[in-house]
Amino acid sequence: MRTLDYPEVPVGAILAGAARRYTDRTALHYYGRELTFAQLHARASAFANALTDAGIGRGDVVAIHLPNCPQYAIAYYGIMLSGATFTPANPLLPPADLAAQLADSGAVAILSWAPAYPAFAAVREKTGVRLALVTDKAQALDPAHRLALDGAEDFEAFHADGPTTPPSVEIDVHRDLAHLAYTGGTTGRSKGVQLPHRNVVVNVLQYACVGSGAHPALDEAGGLMLAEQGPPEEYPTRFGEGAVVNLTPWFHAMGTIGGLNIPALTGTTGILHERFDPAAYLADAERFRVTSMGGAPPLYAALLRHPDLVTRDLSTVRSISSGAAPLPVEMIDALRRRFGADVVITEGYGLTEVTMGATQNPSHRSGDRRIGTVGIPVPDTEVRVVGPDGEPLPTGEAGEVCIKGPQVMTGYKDRSEETAAALRDGWLHTGDVGVLDADGYLRIVDRQKDMLLYKGYNVYPRELEEILFRMPGVVGAAVVGRPDPDVGELAVAFVVAPGLDRAGAEALMTAVNEQVLPYKRLREIRLVDEIPVSAAGKVLKRELRERLTTVPG
Repeated sequence: MRTLDYPEVPVGAILAGAARRYTDRTALHYYGRELTFAQLHARASAFANALTDAGIGRGDVVAIHLPNCPQYAIAYYGIMLSGATFTPANPLLPPADLAAQLADSGAVAILSWAPAYPAFAAVREKTGVRLALVTDKAQALDPAHRLALDGAEDFEAFHADGPTTPPSVEIDVHRDLAHLAYTGGTTGRSKGVQLPHRNVVVNVLQYACVGSGAHPALDEAGGLMLAEQGPPEEYPTRFGEGAVVNLTPWFHAMGTIGGLNIPALTGTTGILHERFDPAAYLADAERFRVTSMGGAPPLYAALLRHPDLVTRDLSTVRSISSGAAPLPVEMIDALRRRFGADVVITEGYGLTEVTMGATQNPSHRSGDRRIGTVGIPVPDTEVRVVGPDGEPLPTGEAGEVCIKGPQVMTGYKDRSEETAAALRDGWLHTGDVGVLDADGYLRIVDRQKDMLLYKGYNVYPRELEEILFRMPGVVGAAVVGRPDPDVGELAVAFVVAPGLDRAGAEALMTAVNEQVLPYKRLREIRLVDEIPVSAAGKVLKRELRERLTTVPG
């Protein structure tokens, strides 16, 4: 499947098609409350009409400042149906960072979570927000519940009486922004990534089709759907039968595309959890007979350590996917031992600048999945690896990963210089270091900004991290560089290994260093209780580097 025919429809067509195809099937389950696909579309339409009545529509930016909950999905699709632009804001953002994003995006409205609302209220005057809506968990469970906070309107009351058919809005799918998503900020200040409706629909279809063997189509009313799903022996989870426990935050690219839009398109029920509790996750995986599991490596690390993993009935699980960060090979092997050879384990690769993703290992059972790689490009996408001069490198050589495809952003908002640096001759320069094999499978070596320089030699932390994960007792590891005036940078590992003492850490470092060339050796191991990660599961190496300025205990 090298190319697809993408219908020219806006993002709202995804839910419109799902509401007709999977009408009474549960779209979302949230601690006992359920919304069918038809109900989700009706409430989203009401919200879209309420936005329109408030003078908010095409060209306006609306922020969603919530954790995953039914209101998030209602508001997201309502924004799409109204023609406005969605900007996701992590509800844990400090006030200054929230103000910076809202001001940069030009948001005129915000839907905030009541516990997080004070962070917004404290900086409201620094933004252009004129409409603030608020909701909370009690309202998620009972839409009749009402809130009263200074300066904010109740979310449910705002759209309670809105018509449940979407407003008629002209949307230019190539120019009108669906998402104004902000980069994670793990390596510097966040930038607004401009993603038109076309990008979102394309990326959803690229992954949904690769994952199902189907082709894009439109229903009789213009709703988006998938047709001609691949054979059940290759794709055992059929449309309208899947279920997944969803922990991937919808304010992250992987969540919006992979955790919200793709499940809608495929008729998959999402069981929402407000936080990751391994025991609760595994209990619901058994209770709801989930067909797939998805998340970032820290989720799988925690599940593999939990005793319930071997006692719960997880026989309905047919696929496991990972993203946001490389999945250690040792973890892949452990998952295979638990779930068996029939369960497909795939990794993909992407970043906010490509809407969500650019590569994926084959998802069908007989596909050629290569451990340690993030797969091959999804349809209509090209990947190449280039040297410092921008020229493509031979197969097997490490260089910067560059991507070309219809899901690549149009640019960063109001940052022409940074856009020009990232987008050159139609290629997105990712800042990630990778290697392509002869068959086009991509292996991510590391981020350029994470690479260390020791006496002029390149040292890639991921290589050391993979070795650490293979060591007995190690359940978490991250390697960063400590500046040294004589040699450049020294490799320091932060390691989670319960029960390991200082002598054991020294022995661990020796065991690792015996497996690498002298210039790649670890110079210090710091034992920690956990590795800091972002909400999307990416290791916060900037925070670890800051810790290097302190003396280890």
